[in-house]
Amino acid sequence: MRTDIFDSAKKYPPEGGLLCTPQNRLAISSRAALERACIEGTILEAQAVRCVSDLSLEVELCDGIKGFIPREEVLYDPNPNAGPPRDIAILTRVGKPVCFKVLGFTPDGNALLSRREAQRECYEAYLYGLEPGDVIDAKITHLEHFGAFADIGCGYVSLMTIDSISVSRISHPRDRLWCGMNILACVRSIDRETGRISISQRELLGTWLENAAKFQPGHTVAGIIRGVESYGVFIELTPNLAGLAEYTPDVEPGQSAAVYIKSINPAKMKIKLVIVDVYNAPPGPPKRPAYVDGIKAGMHIGYWRYSPPECDKVIETRFDP
Repeated sequence: MRTDIFDSAKKYPPEGGLLCTPQNRLAISSRAALERACIEGTILEAQAVRCVSDLSLEVELCDGIKGFIPREEVLYDPNPNAGPPRDIAILTRVGKPVCFKVLGFTPDGNALLSRREAQRECYEAYLYGLEPGDVIDAKITHLEHFGAFADIGCGYVSLMTIDSISVSRISHPRDRLWCGMNILACVRSIDRETGRISISQRELLGTWLENAAKFQPGHTVAGIIRGVESYGVFIELTPNLAGLAEYTPDVEPGQSAAVYIKSINPAKMKIKLVIVDVYNAPPGPPKRPAYVDGIKAGMHIGYWRYSPPECDKVIETRFDP
């Protein structure tokens, strides 16, 4: 357990994590409380209600006091060669919680805020000290065909590529995740010169044997069709486990299927299935990830092997040197 990381993580959660806490509510409840937060350098959160013409963010504080985050104070980037934040990075904060520090007050009594300084503290006190293999909390913020972006603390964004989401292949991250979803992830890599941090989830979803232990030959279970090839149909049983059934016409990726488990072969890491029925499940968000028992933020994974010991094909992740 990385107790230092775990303690820091609680102080710098993804945006939205502080919003409804009693301490945060009290700190934004009055001018006096905001002044105290300014002196103490406390990181607070409130809702961004609008973006004005100069791309400053207006933040909802207590009655009679508005908060403003100037454009240059919206985003922190440790990369010395980074340019100004893109407009879309500011506009998409409207309607969402934002973290900030109070810098002072304008002559008309409104609060001058900095999200940049809150993110700087988060990076320097917490994220900079992370190592590959550290397990952290994250919150999905945006999905693209190549991967998912996640807030790993105070709005600091990290990328999880599509192949890092799970071992079982998916066509798009939305097959597994949704925006606003809270997840666990492990640090895949960190570049301290540019500040880029990548994360992964598949190492937290169990090995082949851990997933296969949930099933037995002769049982009929539900699965999701993930791929259709001329030689067979790939059917996901869990996010980190798939089996192969004989080719069946008129089936499509994304459909659900009832499948009979014909055999389970750890030595070849193969599960043979027979499709019993194919149907379209009711629309809805993906299920929340089922992580390995006992895994939590603050833990560290040095090495992870997905493949069974007797299997010649090795799928592994080596985090420690």
